[in-house]
Amino acid sequence: MSKADLELHDTELDALFAEAQQATPEPSPEFMARLTAEALAEQPQRRAAVKRGGFWSEIWEAIGGAPALAGLAVAGVAGLWLGIYPPAAVTEVIWGASVASDELSPYLSFDMALALEEM
Repeated sequence: MSKADLELHDTELDALFAEAQQATPEPSPEFMARLTAEALAEQPQRRAAVKRGGFWSEIWEAIGGAPALAGLAVAGVAGLWLGIYPPAAVTEVIWGASVASDELSPYLSFDMALALEEM
């Protein structure tokens, strides 16, 4: 056989494509039954409805549970501690080394607060 014998002409190709378009293969019923069974087996099964907790359980879940609550507590205590008793380096940077906190505002002293309360 020569190469020319193996080549298809355009009219022959058009006829083959037309035949392929008209002949739609149908899957066998056994294949469709097996495919349907496998698809149903892979679908997630319906679970029973889970009763949701109340307001506090939703807050607990939103925070992230015990580890997150412990981290929030430590951060809160550290912030309170640094706010009440700031280290000397922080007060020097904020207020300056020579200025005492009582000199900044008379409202910061306890006596002035009592005087204002009596008015």
